[in-house]
Amino acid sequence: MMDILLVVLHIVFLLSAVVSAVAVFWLKDMIAAAISFAAFSFFLAMEFVVLQAPDVAIAEGAIGAGISTAILIIGIKGTHRKEDEES
Repeated sequence: MMDILLVVLHIVFLLSAVVSAVAVFWLKDMIAAAISFAAFSFFLAMEFVVLQAPDVAIAEGAIGAGISTAILIIGIKGTHRKEDEES
């Protein structure tokens, strides 16, 4: 029974990671793409937890989902948007 649950968790987390990674490229809004990148890092961290690598999961969650996303959003907020210039 536990083996089936682990397989289902692997499939759910990996499919969610793939969907969020593809969404990064399809989204036109940069903030939404950065949030989708954070979701990708979160799902990857959860996959590392399922694979019983908690140290890697903590690093991925802190650096990938936390610090990198914060830096991306700060950088995006510091730029000028074409939509703001037109109005």
